[in-house]
Amino acid sequence: MRVHVVSDVHGNADALKRAGDGADALVVLGDLIDFVDYHDHEKGIMGALFGSEKVGEFARLRREGTRDETVAFSRTLWATLEDPASAVDEAIRAQYATLFAAMTAPTYATPGNVDTPALWPEFAGEGVRVLDGEVAEIGGLRFGFVGGALLPDGVVPRPRKGAAWRPYLRDRADYDRSVAALTDVDVLCTHGPPALPELTYDVVARRSEIGSTALLELIRAQRPRWSVFGHVHQPLAPRARVGLTECRNVGHFKETGQPYVLRW
Repeated sequence: MRVHVVSDVHGNADALKRAGDGADALVVLGDLIDFVDYHDHEKGIMGALFGSEKVGEFARLRREGTRDETVAFSRTLWATLEDPASAVDEAIRAQYATLFAAMTAPTYATPGNVDTPALWPEFAGEGVRVLDGEVAEIGGLRFGFVGGALLPDGVVPRPRKGAAWRPYLRDRADYDRSVAALTDVDVLCTHGPPALPELTYDVVARRSEIGSTALLELIRAQRPRWSVFGHVHQPLAPRARVGLTECRNVGHFKETGQPYVLRW
């Protein structure tokens, strides 16, 4: 069996069309939407809505500012639009129509934090199976899927009035329930990483993303062959071993255009 795994597609539909070539199945670990393009500020949804200069400042605050500064600046941008929610919804739907059509191999997918899971059933065709807190058998192995990313502890996941878009960020209790639903897993497929410092630290953003202790506990208890994930675009280390399990960041697919390959 040969399975190709990608994460953090962020709008790269051309590469996604080729991602399943030669594979028995394709696993997609989320972040399909190109919301903020940190390399080309004119691209992505925010680039189209606000222009490269504003997105450049937003990107700078994401790198160097505090969370409060970033949120405050973001709110000033959205306030300039008459109907920001409709503009974002239209842009997301257009991207999803292209991206889901690009999944040519039998596909198993879970959403990332830069996704709108409620829309996925509308676009996922017959060859795409969407899973979150569920297990699917592929080639005799059990693949367990958990989507989204973790909120900081203490942050309540409530919609902000007038928000144009809400990322798929989950509180720890909700996320851990999805992890707990996975049993006898051979391959753990998640958007976010397990809570190991070398896997959660982004060397370009110069900060740690939030890793899941529940994923780490599952790995230690169930000892899957692989734990595959994305989310951290430039990790301090792309891989680590936890007992018998190979933990692997499959790479920033938007930039590399190359899937990670599992063979057995």
